[in-house]
Amino acid sequence: MADDLVSPIRDGAHDIALDRERMRRRRVYRFAALIIAVEAYVIACAFLGWSVLPSLPHVDPFLVVITVFFFVMILMVVGTQMISSRSPHVTYRPEQVDVGLEDVIGIDPVKEDVRRSIDLFQTHRRFADQMGGTPRRGLLFEGLPGTGKTMTAKAMAAEAGVPFLFVSATSFQSMYYGATAKKIRAYFKALRKAARTEGGAIGFIEEIDAIALRRGGMQSASVASPMTGFHRGLVTNAVVSEGTGGVVNELLVQMQSFDEPTGGDKFFNGLVSRINLFLPAHKQLKQRRPGQAPILLIAATNRADSLDPALLRPGRFDRHLTFATPDALGRRELVDHFLARRSHDAELDDTVLRDRVAAATNGWTPVMIEHLLDEALVNALRRGSLTMSFADIEHARITEMVGIGQPVRYTAAEQELIATHEAGHATVAWLVAPNRNLEVLTIVRRGEALGLLAHDDCEEVWTHSQYDLQALVQIAMGGWVAEELFFGQTSTGPASDLAAATRTAAQMVGAAGMTGSLISFAATPHDLVSAVLSDTAAREQLETVLDDARSHVRRLLSRNRHLVEALRDALLERYELIGTEITDVLEAAAQTPAPAPSTPPHGTNLSKKSLRIA
Repeated sequence: MADDLVSPIRDGAHDIALDRERMRRRRVYRFAALIIAVEAYVIACAFLGWSVLPSLPHVDPFLVVITVFFFVMILMVVGTQMISSRSPHVTYRPEQVDVGLEDVIGIDPVKEDVRRSIDLFQTHRRFADQMGGTPRRGLLFEGLPGTGKTMTAKAMAAEAGVPFLFVSATSFQSMYYGATAKKIRAYFKALRKAARTEGGAIGFIEEIDAIALRRGGMQSASVASPMTGFHRGLVTNAVVSEGTGGVVNELLVQMQSFDEPTGGDKFFNGLVSRINLFLPAHKQLKQRRPGQAPILLIAATNRADSLDPALLRPGRFDRHLTFATPDALGRRELVDHFLARRSHDAELDDTVLRDRVAAATNGWTPVMIEHLLDEALVNALRRGSLTMSFADIEHARITEMVGIGQPVRYTAAEQELIATHEAGHATVAWLVAPNRNLEVLTIVRRGEALGLLAHDDCEEVWTHSQYDLQALVQIAMGGWVAEELFFGQTSTGPASDLAAATRTAAQMVGAAGMTGSLISFAATPHDLVSAVLSDTAAREQLETVLDDARSHVRRLLSRNRHLVEALRDALLERYELIGTEITDVLEAAAQTPAPAPSTPPHGTNLSKKSLRIA
């Protein structure tokens, strides 16, 4: 039976194609019958001496003007109502979709499930009639923006060869009571019509959470934030009454209406039911059973946990696919795919450089990687070249990671303080975390940070050990300790570092069980850091973790002051170090014998300003 299901797909004779051919022939036969009837009428008129077109009676022109005026007025009123309640979707024919499944790169697990869904969609009748299964009617795509949800849905429609009805959930919304539900009904009506006309159809609702939030949550949100004014009050009332009791309910009902009888079936069944009133029970006429409309509804969201639970049950959205960010292999495939369509230097054909780009974009979505290469092309154009280089990609990546540099006129004391602070971070990271890449070390202001160290794991990892988290806390303490060692006191710059260290330490204490206690504060409804700080015993453990990290970093930097000084001097000279430039300075300084330690100048005036240093 499985071979019977798969072989028609390979041969191209699936149910969708058979239905489309059957409907095409039916339209041809109907058109031919109409032509034959018209020809018979013309021939009959010629034999009988009748006029083919009846003569028009004489009509008063004033009456014609009045009739046209009232007709236009009625048409305007009816047209306004139709516009406010018509479906807001856009239909794409299969030949209009410019993407296919071969263009969906980096999400192979999801892609395989998508192919199976297309196979079931194309053989829906055989799957139901011969195998007794229930075809999938709904797929829910969940994932971060830019992970390929919309692109995959379009590729599915192109692969299946059926119309693609795209609609944004926000376009259903209306300030008029009942109009949102009417638009939803109109959309599903158009979806059923397209499926019966073309042999199948795929509908796609973008950001479905705009109309399908939990009904209780929608009501609470609307009541909790009242709005003032007549027009705002009208919108609020529509959201509360129609949104909670109408929109979600209408969506649930329409997702069960894929097999609704057509207008012809309703008329025929109504006529048969009236005839059966006069017939005995054993001579009742059979009514038409509604056929299964080959429809696949796809919805996309990045807030699946906030959707109404009734939508997620089988029979509505039968399959829930999560679009995660691609792994290292998927990112490498994306880099190859995007570079194949963009002009680049010959050096980027080297597999080592492409592997470096893939490794440096850990956690990036496909759209982010594509945008990165577009920005690299912009950098190439700015320097007068039509092909991007690896340096252009690195420059674009750093800008995407840490923002555009903003020139700031520091005082000499501020510049030395910031350079020392960032050098402390980088030195600790190099000493305690050899498994991390030091990517950017800068004292150029980017965003709200006067300086920063950007670092990441050398390899793609999904879990972190206790040593890894301790290293992150120690790296965060590096700037604070460096200021204390070199200036005798600290500034306001390490405030964000202490916040990051507190969050990491709170995870160790209150969630990962790394400090002796097995109580998980993550099981409480409160924020993890707040829960840890509010508990006396956990707060003491948190203080111990932070204090141990500070003591360890103080001993470490006291023995390696020359490394901090080397990085500080390099930053004061070049302002920004990237990648291997950081490690080159540290390795060169490590080969030089460390000078004798000097007494820190206690009481040094750091700055008259409040500094924020990352």
